[in-house]
Amino acid sequence: MTKTPIALTIAGSDSGGGAGVQADLKAMSAQGVFGASVITAITAQNTVAVTAVHEVPAEVVAAQIDAVLSDLDVGAIKLGMLFSVPIIETVAARLEAFEGPVVVDPVMIAKSGDALLQEAAVVAMIDRILPRATLLTPNLPEAARLTGGGQAKTPEDMAAQATDLLALGPQAVLMKGGHAVGDTCTDVLVDAGGMMATLAGPRIATCNTHGTGCTYSASIAALLAKGNSLPTAVTAAHGYLQAAIAAADQLQIGAGHGPVHHFHAQWS
Repeated sequence: MTKTPIALTIAGSDSGGGAGVQADLKAMSAQGVFGASVITAITAQNTVAVTAVHEVPAEVVAAQIDAVLSDLDVGAIKLGMLFSVPIIETVAARLEAFEGPVVVDPVMIAKSGDALLQEAAVVAMIDRILPRATLLTPNLPEAARLTGGGQAKTPEDMAAQATDLLALGPQAVLMKGGHAVGDTCTDVLVDAGGMMATLAGPRIATCNTHGTGCTYSASIAALLAKGNSLPTAVTAAHGYLQAAIAAADQLQIGAGHGPVHHFHAQWS
């Protein structure tokens, strides 16, 4: 029997279903990968706002990770919302025994503008999580916060800031250009060996972009779990996300920033 590829997401729950663990599992499923999950925080969230956040106790986060990794043959892990220092420390400790690739999406702020990472946890993220990342996938505001610099505006700025982020420990950095301006949206992939690639696509006129970062990173993790190389996984995930955004307006979900269409290739 063919081995079933498995990816694990360690992230927060989005009650609205468009981001967080819910988006991750949808994206993994769309890539043909079985998704397992560890919930770090429960958010009361919809397309308009995050109205409450409940942190899951660190020992429960640890128990979830142990339960999954002791039984399931996980090929890759995606990290999303980690929220606090205790959760970051717990996740970092559990990752020490995991030998597969780890995709880190440094979730800090929701699409609505609400904080999803405590201010005190930023240093812990840099010190404990970034050095374990096979791939770090920050958007432009997140990259600026992690480096302490200004927000990149051009692909050249993005490549330079990616180099600064590499100095913090990740093996590769994917700078996501969705917060830039212009008719073309450009992402920049840089690794510690000096490899650089740009992935560009037309900027799609839609407000339904909730969960794009979660979807992108989870798709990459899923494709890595299937045995793809990092450049191949990033390129394929980029194409999938572009199609999911292009199809987003086929859905009518909520009154604010609706989700991308994770199953655009499966739903008629």
